Amino acid sequence: MSSAVLPTYNRTPFAIESGEGCWVRTSDGRRLLDFGAGIAVNSLGHCHPHLVETLKKQAETLWHTSNLYRIAEGERLAERLTANTFADYVFFTNSGAEALEASIKMARKYHAVSGHPEKYRLITFEGAFHGRTLATIAAGGQAKYLEGFGPATPGFDQVPFADHDAIEAAIGPETAGILIEPVQGEGGIRPLPAKCLKGLRELCDKHGLLLVFDEVQCGMGRTGTLFAYQQSGIMPDILASAKGIGGGFPLGACLATAEAAKGMTAGTHGSTYGGNPLAMAVGNAVLDIILEQGFLDEVQRKALLLNQKLAALKDEFPGIIEEVRGAGLMMGIKCKSGVVNAELAASCLEHGLMVVTAGDNVVRLLPPMIVSDEEIGEAVARIESACRALKQKAA
Repeated sequence: MSSAVLPTYNRTPFAIESGEGCWVRTSDGRRLLDFGAGIAVNSLGHCHPHLVETLKKQAETLWHTSNLYRIAEGERLAERLTANTFADYVFFTNSGAEALEASIKMARKYHAVSGHPEKYRLITFEGAFHGRTLATIAAGGQAKYLEGFGPATPGFDQVPFADHDAIEAAIGPETAGILIEPVQGEGGIRPLPAKCLKGLRELCDKHGLLLVFDEVQCGMGRTGTLFAYQQSGIMPDILASAKGIGGGFPLGACLATAEAAKGMTAGTHGSTYGGNPLAMAVGNAVLDIILEQGFLDEVQRKALLLNQKLAALKDEFPGIIEEVRGAGLMMGIKCKSGVVNAELAASCLEHGLMVVTAGDNVVRLLPPMIVSDEEIGEAVARIESACRALKQKAA
């Protein structure tokens, strides 16, 4: 079936017509269990009643004003985010890529107003994914995203993942900071150990650099704390958030300390839609749920349950599953050499489970954080069926 939509995605032949909680209905009449959550976006599942009611109420009141005027819900959301994080300021965007663009600009501007305009380069890491703009594909450094778009945007020096000797060797007179995902998502669900994050903080302090975290995928409760950095004992200077922060509504944010943000004065950055009343209302509704007493404790408990069940599955299918890794409800199944992750993902879909592939031959499991114990059990049972089908096919 032909479509007028630009063909930049390998889409399924079916559409998703409706969703409720962790389940969706498809145009070909199936009911699927969603462990992709729109790539970690539907943090509270599909059509969460509190989010639906909030959006309907706001839609009947005010949609857009522009940032020429104060937006009360935006100020409230910023205050709640700063009260629960390291940050003093928040800049709202529509997406993760925009939040990263703001973060990159902020890091450069900080050094410029500090008397060092030559400091504009950021050290980044192999396997990273920071977005699809010209700057963020350069930051990610992956050839498949850079190919055909001319010379890569300058200002990024890539080093091997978690190689601290390489990081320190890459620091030069033009280095402004270090940009890293505490848990790589697209790169294959690779958590950076807390010890490594502490080492990065020490390097930044030693050399006068800014530490920038990309928590677009791993933030907003996904790993069991509001942000993943909160498990490391250190704090970044700047943090990019998106995906789960809006629960499905387009929303991103750049969080920063007052010191890191000192160059971002009136006129230095902006967004027409960023922080609009609809997004701000939904963002506050998402926080209402995530900050409820016990919610994040439940995410941690359910993450342990999922991890235990996946570990048993690895023992059952050693020829298919090489490793189970991740943090919180951001889990990855690394497939054995000879088994392609896309094949396992397709088999899961045939057995009624939606998952997402990632780099390093990994299948991502990113269930809504409201997933029940029963749904976790059902998901693992469907992965088991998918593995068994692949094993029989290979026999």
